[in-house]
Order: sequence, then structure tokens, then C-alpha cells
Amino acid sequence: MPDKAIIDFSDWEKLDLRVAEIKKVEDIEGADKLYKLTISLGDEERVICAGIKQHYSTKDLVGKKIIVIANLAPRKMKGIESKGMLLAASNEQDKVILLSLDKDITAGSKIS
Repeated sequence: MPDKAIIDFSDWEKLDLRVAEIKKVEDIEGADKLYKLTISLGDEERVICAGIKQHYSTKDLVGKKIIVIANLAPRKMKGIESKGMLLAASNEQDKVILLSLDKDITAGSKIS
């Protein structure tokens, strides 16, 4: 594991990983890479910003179920408060793939 610290199980337990459904995708003025995503966590909708514009069209994203970190501290991006982070895999060839599920499950379901 190159240059990454080993974490304790208690660190892992702090993460609130959830299934989210992308409800709406919007361009952000002046942002080449960012989308503004409205996601559903089942009982709650929220906005997250994600740098996936070069890899996914809006049409490919709406309705997609993804994995998010739901308890990440909010962060302002291009003037928009992002309340969470989606999870994706990437490689040296700049390929980005969103983590998704192999079967359907309700938005808001916990990942463990």
C-alpha cells in the first residue's frame, strides 16, 4: 500500500456510506469539470458537486444509483455547498468510473 496510512476499524466506523439516486444534474457556470448533482438518500435530498463532467453526460447520470459518503463535512465549490462525496475509481489514463451496485436497492441504504 504505497504512502497510505493504515487506519483502525474505529476510523472506518466513522464513515456513513450510503446508496444515493441521482435525481438531477446541472452544469455549473464557469466549471469545466464539475456537475451539480441533486441526490436522494431516501428520506432526504441534498446537493453534491462532482468533477465527473468529462466522463459522464447528464443523460447517463439521471436515475443512476451510486455510493456516497453522506457524513463528509460540507464544502463550498464554485459557490455551491456540496454535502457529501460520490465514490469513483480512476486510473493513470484518466478513466473515471462511478461505484455502483450490481442489484437494485433503495436509496439511503447503508453500505457496510
